[in-house]
Amino acid sequence: MRIQDVLNENVQFVEPDTKLEKVAKLMKEHDCGSIPVAEDDKLIGMITDRDIVIRCVAESGDPESMTAMDCMSAGMLYCFDTDEVEDVIRNMGEEAVRRMPVVNKDKQLVGIVSLGDLSAACKDKSKAGETLSDIRDAA
Repeated sequence: MRIQDVLNENVQFVEPDTKLEKVAKLMKEHDCGSIPVAEDDKLIGMITDRDIVIRCVAESGDPESMTAMDCMSAGMLYCFDTDEVEDVIRNMGEEAVRRMPVVNKDKQLVGIVSLGDLSAACKDKSKAGETLSDIRDAA
């Protein structure tokens, strides 16, 4: 099974100049802990609730003036919509991530997949457990 069959297309994303206050409100509204940062439909980074805490709050930054670009992680992981579910779930375990943006062949953001999405779609259910163990051990 391919990622395009299980991805969530209703992914929220922000532009690099989006204020952190708005990013945090989007996270609350959509009950998520990470939001991709995209510019001209191209993925350029990811901002997480932890990024906001570490790079803004802990540094006494101002969430009303700081932007997604100020706090995002630029070196990020993603997968292609044509990748196989088993390959992506293994990669998530190796990289200790719970969510991964999905791009098409032109590297345009088309969705996001979570460990839960992949676990439900994965034929070998033990892979999901192994991935979760890898993520836990990395923390």
